[in-house]
Amino acid sequence: MKVAIVGATGLVGGVMLKVLEEHNFPVTELLPVASEKSVGKKVIFKGQEIEVISIKEAIDAHPSVAVFSAGSEVSSKYAPEFAKTGTTVIDNSSQWRMFPNVPLIVPEVNSYILRHENKIIANPNCSTIQMVLALAPLHKKYKIKRLVVSTYQSVTGTGVKAVQQLKNERAGIEGEMAYPHRIDLNCFPHGGTFLPDGCTTEEQKLIKETQKILGDKTIQITATVVRVPVIGGHSESVNIEFENDFDLAEVNSLLKAMPGIVLIDNPSANEYPMPINAEGKDEVFVGRVRKDLSREKCLNMWIVADNLRKGAATNAIQIAEYLYKQEWVK
Repeated sequence: MKVAIVGATGLVGGVMLKVLEEHNFPVTELLPVASEKSVGKKVIFKGQEIEVISIKEAIDAHPSVAVFSAGSEVSSKYAPEFAKTGTTVIDNSSQWRMFPNVPLIVPEVNSYILRHENKIIANPNCSTIQMVLALAPLHKKYKIKRLVVSTYQSVTGTGVKAVQQLKNERAGIEGEMAYPHRIDLNCFPHGGTFLPDGCTTEEQKLIKETQKILGDKTIQITATVVRVPVIGGHSESVNIEFENDFDLAEVNSLLKAMPGIVLIDNPSANEYPMPINAEGKDEVFVGRVRKDLSREKCLNMWIVADNLRKGAATNAIQIAEYLYKQEWVK
């Protein structure tokens, strides 16, 4: 089982290596891949130093699986090159997500749509993954009519440069800026780039990807993405309007029964999900589950997850695990 990690020296790539190790995925040979300037550097996997190779070397090695986290441009160019040689690509960028013939997968929700012939599989956006995991059992039971989503996204979603900006500001050091504004002691409603309709690309991903994963384009969704001075976890306030009425106790039971969901909902004891507690964990945490008293058939939820793990690396590795269990990669 040869496994290539494309973007192995990046923030998400490093977490992918950690998750592969923690999940004990049956890697017989790891191929860490990065840009030409990083070739020859070393990464640590299972206590061993492994040399970073070029993407061309990785393609020629014919890995069983190639997990990409190197940006859309790299994925656009090289994912088909790997796929041509029989490698199954799991891509963490936005490049392939909305292609009709490319499955967009959260394993607990829609792995059943995967087929052996799928050689490029898309990993959804971090905010989408955690939200659809909580929404899927409720949509199946009550049918979602409309979603109003506000996100509170950590700086790790932008990358190493953004984390350093926050740390510099906190320490009073002037340095390189990842954002157009100060992030420490601040927040701003800007994720991705602005589109002509006033939405951002991050907001558009939440809308389009959620509809695709849940298999229902009739779901109306509006979203506001906000960047907050947090390291290690995205949070979301989600208001859900259903077609059918719901029972709150049943909603809680459905969430508890959903694989990958942990319900923390005891406000009287100040117990609810927070990114500081989700950091480093694979689960998605849900709390503040309550009826929206201003409107019929409406529910409020608070959803938190580590965006580098379930929001990126863990979900990608879980896709690989599913393919392995089906004996489609070996």
